[in-house]
Amino acid sequence: MRHLLADMGAAELAEWRAYEQITGPLGGARSDMHAAIVAAAICAVNTPKGKTPRPPADFIPRWDRVRVRKTPEELFQQAMAAHTALGGQVNVRDN
Repeated sequence: MRHLLADMGAAELAEWRAYEQITGPLGGARSDMHAAIVAAAICAVNTPKGKTPRPPADFIPRWDRVRVRKTPEELFQQAMAAHTALGGQVNVRDN
């Protein structure tokens, strides 16, 4: 974590945190598919003859199923809170 914070500013870290909250764990889609394939294979060899085994898609978690959806403004405020909590500064431009 120390190395990450040394190489990445608070603003970028806050953006990645907000992105991960929307899309699920970073890099997880590929790992989820690998795990789903293994789970489906295990199910397939244990499925009784004459029954159709479950496809890998049945074992992939859906990260987009959020009980409480947040507005873009709420996500932005949450990202800014994380940004300032990590020592970042918010620069406001006058129009």
